[in-house]
Amino acid sequence: MLIEGPKWCGKTRTAQEKAASVLYMQNPDYAASYLKAADTKPSLLLDGAVPRLIDEWQTAPVLWDAVRFAVDQRGECGQFILTGSAVPTDNVVQHTGTGRISRMLMRPMSLFESLESNGEISLKALFDGDTDGECASSLTIDGLAVALARGGWPAGVGQKESIALKRVYDYVDAVINIDVSRVDGVEKNPARVRALMRSLARNVSTAASVTTIRNDIAGDEESVSEKTLFSYLNALRRIFVIEDLPAWSPAMRSKTALRSSPKRHFIDPSIAAAVLRATPKNLLQDFNTFGFLFESLCIRDLRVYADAIDGEVFHYRDKNGLEADAIVHLKDGRWAAFEIKMGVKEIETAAENLKKLHEKINTDKMKEPAFLGVLTATDLGYRRHDGVYVLPVGCLRE
Repeated sequence: MLIEGPKWCGKTRTAQEKAASVLYMQNPDYAASYLKAADTKPSLLLDGAVPRLIDEWQTAPVLWDAVRFAVDQRGECGQFILTGSAVPTDNVVQHTGTGRISRMLMRPMSLFESLESNGEISLKALFDGDTDGECASSLTIDGLAVALARGGWPAGVGQKESIALKRVYDYVDAVINIDVSRVDGVEKNPARVRALMRSLARNVSTAASVTTIRNDIAGDEESVSEKTLFSYLNALRRIFVIEDLPAWSPAMRSKTALRSSPKRHFIDPSIAAAVLRATPKNLLQDFNTFGFLFESLCIRDLRVYADAIDGEVFHYRDKNGLEADAIVHLKDGRWAAFEIKMGVKEIETAAENLKKLHEKINTDKMKEPAFLGVLTATDLGYRRHDGVYVLPVGCLRE
Protein backbone atom coordinates (compact mmCIF):
# COMPACT_ATOMS: atom_id res chain seq x y z
CA MET A 1 0.00 0.00 0.00
CA LEU A 2 1.27 3.45 -0.95
CA ILE A 3 -0.10 6.35 1.10
CA GLU A 4 0.71 9.64 -0.57
CA GLY A 5 -0.34 13.20 0.11
CA PRO A 6 0.90 16.58 1.31
CA LYS A 7 3.32 16.95 4.17
CA TRP A 8 1.74 17.38 7.59
CA CYS A 9 -1.53 15.56 6.79
CA GLY A 10 -0.86 12.51 9.02
CA LYS A 11 0.38 9.83 6.59
CA THR A 12 3.15 8.48 8.81
CA ARG A 13 1.10 8.61 12.01
CA THR A 14 -1.75 6.74 10.33
CA ALA A 15 0.54 4.12 8.82
CA GLN A 16 2.19 3.51 12.20
CA GLU A 17 -1.15 2.24 13.50
CA LYS A 18 -0.89 -0.75 11.14
CA ALA A 19 2.87 -1.21 10.80
CA ALA A 20 4.80 -3.92 12.65
CA SER A 21 8.19 -2.32 11.86
CA VAL A 22 9.27 1.08 10.56
CA LEU A 23 12.08 2.47 8.41
CA TYR A 24 12.34 6.27 8.63
CA MET A 25 14.31 7.25 5.53
CA GLN A 26 14.70 10.85 6.74
CA ASN A 27 16.00 9.97 10.22
CA PRO A 28 19.08 12.27 10.38
CA ASP A 29 21.06 9.76 12.46
CA TYR A 30 20.82 7.04 9.82
CA ALA A 31 19.74 8.72 6.57
CA ALA A 32 23.22 8.63 4.99
CA SER A 33 23.70 4.92 5.74
CA TYR A 34 20.20 4.13 4.49
CA LEU A 35 20.95 5.86 1.19
CA LYS A 36 24.20 3.90 0.82
CA ALA A 37 22.35 0.66 1.50
CA ALA A 38 19.74 1.63 -1.08
CA ASP A 39 22.51 2.18 -3.64
CA THR A 40 24.23 -1.14 -2.98
CA LYS A 41 21.64 -3.64 -1.73
CA PRO A 42 18.16 -2.12 -1.25
CA SER A 43 16.68 -5.43 -0.11
CA LEU A 44 18.51 -4.94 3.21
CA LEU A 45 16.16 -2.08 4.03
CA LEU A 46 13.11 -4.29 3.51
CA ASP A 47 13.97 -6.76 6.27
CA GLY A 48 11.67 -6.46 9.26
CA ALA A 49 8.32 -7.54 10.67
CA VAL A 50 5.45 -7.02 8.26
CA PRO A 51 3.63 -4.87 7.43
CA ARG A 52 6.89 -2.87 7.20
CA LEU A 53 6.49 0.88 6.92
CA ILE A 54 8.96 2.70 4.68
CA ASP A 55 8.46 6.39 5.40
CA GLU A 56 9.24 8.93 2.63
CA TRP A 57 10.31 6.17 0.25
CA GLN A 58 10.90 8.66 -2.60
CA THR A 59 14.11 9.71 -0.84
CA ALA A 60 15.58 6.54 -2.43
CA PRO A 61 13.33 5.77 -5.45
CA VAL A 62 15.04 2.42 -6.01
CA LEU A 63 13.06 1.17 -3.01
CA TRP A 64 9.91 1.18 -5.17
CA ASP A 65 11.33 -1.45 -7.49
CA ALA A 66 12.81 -3.35 -4.54
CA VAL A 67 9.39 -3.50 -2.86
CA ARG A 68 7.69 -4.54 -6.09
CA PHE A 69 10.24 -7.35 -6.59
CA ALA A 70 9.95 -8.50 -2.95
CA VAL A 71 6.15 -8.64 -3.26
CA ASP A 72 6.52 -10.89 -6.33
CA GLN A 73 9.01 -13.12 -4.56
CA ARG A 74 7.05 -13.49 -1.33
CA GLY A 75 3.67 -13.94 -3.00
CA GLU A 76 1.77 -12.60 0.01
CA CYS A 77 -0.39 -9.53 0.65
CA GLY A 78 0.13 -6.93 3.35
CA GLN A 79 3.93 -6.84 3.21
CA PHE A 80 4.73 -3.14 2.97
CA ILE A 81 3.29 0.32 3.61
CA LEU A 82 4.99 3.15 1.75
CA THR A 83 4.40 6.80 2.55
CA GLY A 84 5.45 9.76 0.42
CA SER A 85 4.85 13.50 0.32
CA ALA A 86 6.22 13.98 -3.20
CA VAL A 87 5.97 12.19 -6.53
CA PRO A 88 9.52 11.44 -7.77
CA THR A 89 10.72 12.57 -11.17
CA ASP A 90 9.67 10.63 -14.23
CA ASN A 91 11.45 7.41 -15.22
CA VAL A 92 13.24 6.90 -11.88
CA VAL A 93 11.37 3.63 -11.27
CA GLN A 94 11.33 0.72 -13.70
CA HIS A 95 7.84 -0.59 -12.92
CA THR A 96 4.55 1.15 -12.16
CA GLY A 97 3.70 -1.29 -9.39
CA THR A 98 0.42 -2.24 -11.07
CA GLY A 99 -1.04 -5.33 -9.46
CA ARG A 100 1.45 -5.19 -6.59
CA ILE A 101 1.11 -1.80 -4.93
CA SER A 102 -2.24 -0.14 -4.18
CA ARG A 103 -2.40 3.65 -3.92
CA MET A 104 -4.27 5.84 -1.47
CA LEU A 105 -4.27 9.63 -1.46
CA MET A 106 -4.51 11.09 2.03
CA ARG A 107 -5.83 14.62 2.29
CA PRO A 108 -6.07 16.90 5.35
CA MET A 109 -8.93 16.12 7.71
CA SER A 110 -12.55 16.75 6.78
CA LEU A 111 -14.87 18.65 9.11
CA PHE A 112 -16.24 15.34 10.35
CA GLU A 113 -12.74 14.09 11.19
CA SER A 114 -11.94 17.34 13.02
CA LEU A 115 -15.23 16.91 14.94
CA GLU A 116 -16.73 20.12 13.54
CA SER A 117 -19.35 18.24 11.53
CA ASN A 118 -21.68 16.18 13.70
CA GLY A 119 -22.05 13.56 10.95
CA GLU A 120 -25.84 13.32 11.14
CA ILE A 121 -26.07 12.89 7.35
CA SER A 122 -24.05 10.20 5.59
CA LEU A 123 -23.09 10.52 1.93
CA LYS A 124 -23.42 6.76 1.62
CA ALA A 125 -26.92 6.86 3.15
CA LEU A 126 -27.91 9.56 0.65
CA PHE A 127 -26.78 7.33 -2.22
CA ASP A 128 -28.59 4.34 -0.71
CA GLY A 129 -31.80 6.31 -0.08
CA ASP A 130 -31.60 5.57 3.64
CA THR A 131 -32.09 9.09 5.03
CA ASP A 132 -34.75 11.78 4.98
CA GLY A 133 -32.08 14.48 5.18
CA GLU A 134 -33.35 16.02 8.40
CA CYS A 135 -30.48 17.32 10.55
CA ALA A 136 -29.25 20.34 12.48
CA SER A 137 -25.71 21.74 12.47
CA SER A 138 -24.15 23.59 15.37
CA LEU A 139 -21.27 24.88 13.23
CA THR A 140 -21.62 28.66 13.13
CA ILE A 141 -20.35 30.99 10.41
CA ASP A 142 -17.67 32.17 12.83
CA GLY A 143 -16.65 28.58 13.53
CA LEU A 144 -16.63 27.80 9.83
CA ALA A 145 -14.31 30.75 9.15
CA VAL A 146 -11.87 29.45 11.78
CA ALA A 147 -12.04 25.88 10.46
CA LEU A 148 -11.40 27.09 6.91
CA ALA A 149 -8.43 29.32 7.74
CA ARG A 150 -6.92 26.72 10.10
CA GLY A 151 -7.47 23.86 7.65
CA GLY A 152 -7.70 20.15 8.25
CA TRP A 153 -4.09 19.74 9.32
CA PRO A 154 -4.04 17.34 12.30
CA ALA A 155 -1.40 19.31 14.21
CA GLY A 156 -3.52 22.46 13.95
CA VAL A 157 -6.84 20.97 15.04
CA GLY A 158 -7.46 21.75 18.70
CA GLN A 159 -4.74 24.41 18.87
CA LYS A 160 -5.25 28.05 19.71
CA GLU A 161 -6.37 29.97 16.64
CA SER A 162 -3.21 32.10 16.47
CA ILE A 163 -0.94 29.06 16.67
CA ALA A 164 -2.91 27.08 14.10
CA LEU A 165 -2.87 29.98 11.61
CA LYS A 166 0.87 30.55 12.13
CA ARG A 167 1.51 26.89 11.30
CA VAL A 168 -0.33 27.19 7.99
CA TYR A 169 1.68 30.33 7.16
CA ASP A 170 4.89 28.41 7.95
CA TYR A 171 3.72 25.53 5.76
CA VAL A 172 3.13 27.88 2.81
CA ASP A 173 6.51 29.57 3.31
CA ALA A 174 8.24 26.16 3.30
CA VAL A 175 6.46 25.21 0.07
CA ILE A 176 7.50 28.45 -1.61
CA ASN A 177 11.10 28.60 -0.43
CA ILE A 178 12.10 24.93 -0.22
CA ASP A 179 9.71 22.15 -1.20
CA VAL A 180 8.73 23.31 -4.69
CA SER A 181 12.40 23.40 -5.75
CA ARG A 182 13.47 20.26 -3.91
CA VAL A 183 10.85 18.04 -5.58
CA ASP A 184 12.64 18.04 -8.95
CA GLY A 185 15.99 19.61 -8.09
CA VAL A 186 15.25 22.66 -10.24
CA GLU A 187 15.70 26.00 -8.49
CA LYS A 188 12.57 28.15 -8.66
CA ASN A 189 12.18 31.82 -8.00
CA PRO A 190 10.35 32.13 -4.64
CA ALA A 191 8.80 35.45 -5.67
CA ARG A 192 7.32 33.81 -8.77
CA VAL A 193 6.09 30.83 -6.80
CA ARG A 194 4.40 33.14 -4.31
CA ALA A 195 2.85 35.16 -7.15
CA LEU A 196 1.57 31.94 -8.76
CA MET A 197 0.08 30.69 -5.51
CA ARG A 198 -1.51 34.09 -4.91
CA SER A 199 -3.08 33.94 -8.36
CA LEU A 200 -4.36 30.42 -7.75
CA ALA A 201 -5.79 31.59 -4.42
CA ARG A 202 -7.53 34.54 -6.06
CA ASN A 203 -8.96 32.18 -8.68
CA VAL A 204 -9.82 29.29 -6.37
CA SER A 205 -13.07 27.47 -7.24
CA THR A 206 -13.00 28.91 -10.77
CA ALA A 207 -11.97 27.46 -14.13
CA ALA A 208 -9.28 30.11 -14.61
CA SER A 209 -7.20 29.41 -17.71
CA VAL A 210 -3.43 29.36 -17.90
CA THR A 211 -3.62 32.68 -19.77
CA THR A 212 -5.68 34.21 -16.96
CA ILE A 213 -3.16 33.01 -14.38
CA ARG A 214 -0.22 34.34 -16.41
CA ASN A 215 -1.87 37.73 -16.73
CA ASP A 216 -2.69 37.70 -13.04
CA ILE A 217 0.92 36.92 -12.13
CA ALA A 218 2.09 39.82 -14.31
CA GLY A 219 0.42 42.15 -11.84
CA ASP A 220 2.63 40.85 -9.02
CA GLU A 221 5.78 39.67 -10.76
CA GLU A 222 7.52 39.91 -14.10
CA SER A 223 5.87 37.91 -16.88
CA VAL A 224 6.56 34.18 -17.04
CA SER A 225 6.55 31.93 -20.09
CA GLU A 226 3.90 29.27 -20.49
CA LYS A 227 6.58 26.57 -20.21
CA THR A 228 7.82 27.99 -16.91
CA LEU A 229 4.27 28.30 -15.59
CA PHE A 230 3.52 24.67 -16.40
CA SER A 231 6.74 23.53 -14.69
CA TYR A 232 5.79 25.45 -11.54
CA LEU A 233 2.24 24.08 -11.56
CA ASN A 234 3.54 20.54 -12.07
CA ALA A 235 5.92 20.92 -9.13
CA LEU A 236 3.05 22.06 -6.89
CA ARG A 237 1.00 19.05 -8.00
CA ARG A 238 3.84 16.66 -7.28
CA ILE A 239 4.06 17.83 -3.67
CA PHE A 240 0.26 17.63 -3.40
CA VAL A 241 -0.30 21.33 -2.80
CA ILE A 242 -2.79 21.84 -5.63
CA GLU A 243 -5.52 19.41 -6.67
CA ASP A 244 -7.66 20.72 -9.50
CA LEU A 245 -11.23 19.50 -9.93
CA PRO A 246 -11.76 17.84 -13.34
CA ALA A 247 -14.81 18.38 -15.51
CA TRP A 248 -17.54 15.73 -15.76
CA SER A 249 -18.55 14.36 -19.17
CA PRO A 250 -21.99 12.73 -18.92
CA ALA A 251 -24.21 11.42 -21.71
CA MET A 252 -26.48 14.31 -22.72
CA ARG A 253 -29.91 14.35 -24.40
CA SER A 254 -28.76 17.00 -26.87
CA LYS A 255 -25.43 17.94 -28.39
CA THR A 256 -24.62 20.39 -25.63
CA ALA A 257 -20.99 21.53 -25.69
CA LEU A 258 -19.38 20.81 -22.34
CA ARG A 259 -16.56 22.81 -20.80
CA SER A 260 -13.55 20.63 -20.08
CA SER A 261 -11.41 23.05 -18.06
CA PRO A 262 -10.72 21.99 -14.48
CA LYS A 263 -11.56 24.19 -11.52
CA ARG A 264 -8.62 25.49 -9.51
CA HIS A 265 -8.28 24.14 -5.97
CA PHE A 266 -5.62 23.61 -3.35
CA ILE A 267 -5.61 20.32 -1.48
CA ASP A 268 -6.85 22.30 1.54
CA PRO A 269 -8.56 25.73 1.48
CA SER A 270 -6.35 26.97 4.30
CA ILE A 271 -3.47 27.20 1.82
CA ALA A 272 -5.40 29.72 -0.25
CA ALA A 273 -6.44 31.59 2.90
CA ALA A 274 -2.83 31.72 4.12
CA VAL A 275 -1.50 32.95 0.77
CA LEU A 276 -4.12 35.73 0.79
CA ARG A 277 -3.54 36.32 4.51
CA ALA A 278 -7.29 35.87 4.94
CA THR A 279 -7.82 35.44 8.68
CA PRO A 280 -11.20 34.32 10.09
CA LYS A 281 -11.93 37.99 10.88
CA ASN A 282 -11.07 39.02 7.29
CA LEU A 283 -13.33 36.31 5.85
CA LEU A 284 -16.28 37.52 7.91
CA GLN A 285 -15.76 40.98 6.41
CA ASP A 286 -15.39 39.72 2.82
CA PHE A 287 -18.12 37.23 2.01
CA ASN A 288 -17.19 37.15 -1.66
CA THR A 289 -13.80 35.62 -0.86
CA PHE A 290 -15.37 33.56 1.91
CA GLY A 291 -17.81 32.07 -0.62
CA PHE A 292 -15.11 30.87 -3.01
CA LEU A 293 -13.05 29.41 -0.17
CA PHE A 294 -16.17 27.80 1.32
CA GLU A 295 -16.75 26.03 -1.99
CA SER A 296 -13.15 24.79 -1.90
CA LEU A 297 -13.63 23.50 1.65
CA CYS A 298 -16.77 21.62 0.59
CA ILE A 299 -14.89 20.08 -2.37
CA ARG A 300 -12.16 18.90 0.01
CA ASP A 301 -14.73 17.25 2.27
CA LEU A 302 -16.68 15.70 -0.60
CA ARG A 303 -13.45 14.21 -1.95
CA VAL A 304 -12.65 12.67 1.43
CA TYR A 305 -16.16 11.24 1.82
CA ALA A 306 -16.39 10.07 -1.81
CA ASP A 307 -13.06 8.25 -1.57
CA ALA A 308 -14.44 6.28 1.38
CA ILE A 309 -17.35 4.97 -0.71
CA ASP A 310 -15.37 4.34 -3.91
CA GLY A 311 -16.28 7.54 -5.71
CA GLU A 312 -14.74 10.55 -7.42
CA VAL A 313 -15.65 14.24 -7.52
CA PHE A 314 -16.00 16.40 -10.65
CA HIS A 315 -17.63 19.68 -11.68
CA TYR A 316 -20.06 20.33 -14.54
CA ARG A 317 -20.45 23.34 -16.80
CA ASP A 318 -21.85 23.61 -20.32
CA LYS A 319 -21.65 26.30 -23.00
CA ASN A 320 -24.90 27.87 -21.77
CA GLY A 321 -23.48 28.49 -18.31
CA LEU A 322 -25.48 25.76 -16.57
CA GLU A 323 -23.31 24.26 -13.88
CA ALA A 324 -23.08 22.07 -10.85
CA ASP A 325 -20.30 22.79 -8.38
CA ALA A 326 -19.73 19.11 -7.61
CA ILE A 327 -20.67 15.77 -9.14
CA VAL A 328 -19.96 12.70 -7.02
CA HIS A 329 -19.72 9.70 -9.34
CA LEU A 330 -19.38 6.23 -7.83
CA LYS A 331 -17.57 3.37 -9.54
CA ASP A 332 -20.86 1.44 -9.79
CA GLY A 333 -22.32 4.18 -12.02
CA ARG A 334 -24.45 5.98 -9.44
CA TRP A 335 -24.04 9.75 -9.31
CA ALA A 336 -25.28 12.81 -7.49
CA ALA A 337 -25.04 16.54 -8.19
CA PHE A 338 -24.36 19.34 -5.71
CA GLU A 339 -24.56 23.09 -5.76
CA ILE A 340 -22.55 24.80 -3.01
CA LYS A 341 -24.08 27.94 -1.52
CA MET A 342 -23.42 29.62 1.79
CA GLY A 343 -26.76 31.31 2.48
CA VAL A 344 -30.47 30.54 2.52
CA LYS A 345 -31.32 33.08 -0.21
CA GLU A 346 -29.32 31.12 -2.83
CA ILE A 347 -30.93 27.74 -2.19
CA GLU A 348 -33.90 28.20 -4.51
CA THR A 349 -31.78 29.16 -7.53
CA ALA A 350 -29.33 26.35 -6.78
CA ALA A 351 -32.12 23.77 -6.63
CA GLU A 352 -33.54 24.98 -9.97
CA ASN A 353 -30.10 24.65 -11.60
CA LEU A 354 -29.77 21.08 -10.35
CA LYS A 355 -33.16 20.15 -11.77
CA LYS A 356 -32.24 21.69 -15.13
CA LEU A 357 -29.08 19.60 -15.17
CA HIS A 358 -31.11 16.48 -14.42
CA GLU A 359 -33.35 17.21 -17.39
CA LYS A 360 -30.33 17.43 -19.72
CA ILE A 361 -28.85 14.05 -18.75
CA ASN A 362 -29.61 11.16 -21.08
CA THR A 363 -30.94 8.61 -18.60
CA ASP A 364 -31.22 6.00 -21.38
CA LYS A 365 -27.43 5.82 -21.25
CA MET A 366 -26.86 6.82 -17.64
CA LYS A 367 -28.56 6.12 -14.36
CA GLU A 368 -30.95 8.62 -12.85
CA PRO A 369 -29.20 10.74 -10.21
CA ALA A 370 -29.23 9.08 -6.82
CA PHE A 371 -30.08 12.52 -5.39
CA LEU A 372 -29.59 16.25 -5.91
CA GLY A 373 -28.31 18.40 -3.06
CA VAL A 374 -27.47 21.96 -2.10
CA LEU A 375 -24.51 22.00 0.30
CA THR A 376 -24.74 25.00 2.61
CA ALA A 377 -23.27 26.84 5.58
CA THR A 378 -26.73 27.01 7.18
CA ASP A 379 -27.90 25.14 10.26
CA LEU A 380 -30.93 23.07 9.14
CA GLY A 381 -31.00 20.17 6.71
CA TYR A 382 -34.12 18.81 5.04
CA ARG A 383 -35.60 17.45 1.84
CA ARG A 384 -37.53 19.98 -0.19
CA HIS A 385 -40.93 19.28 -1.75
CA ASP A 386 -39.22 18.82 -5.14
CA GLY A 387 -36.87 16.16 -3.72
CA VAL A 388 -33.73 18.32 -3.61
CA TYR A 389 -31.83 17.98 -0.35
CA VAL A 390 -30.55 20.99 1.59
CA LEU A 391 -27.45 19.74 3.40
CA PRO A 392 -25.41 21.74 5.94
CA VAL A 393 -21.72 20.92 5.55
CA GLY A 394 -21.63 20.80 9.37
CA CYS A 395 -23.78 17.65 9.26
CA LEU A 396 -22.06 15.67 6.49
CA ARG A 397 -19.89 12.58 6.72
CA GLU A 398 -18.81 9.71 4.46
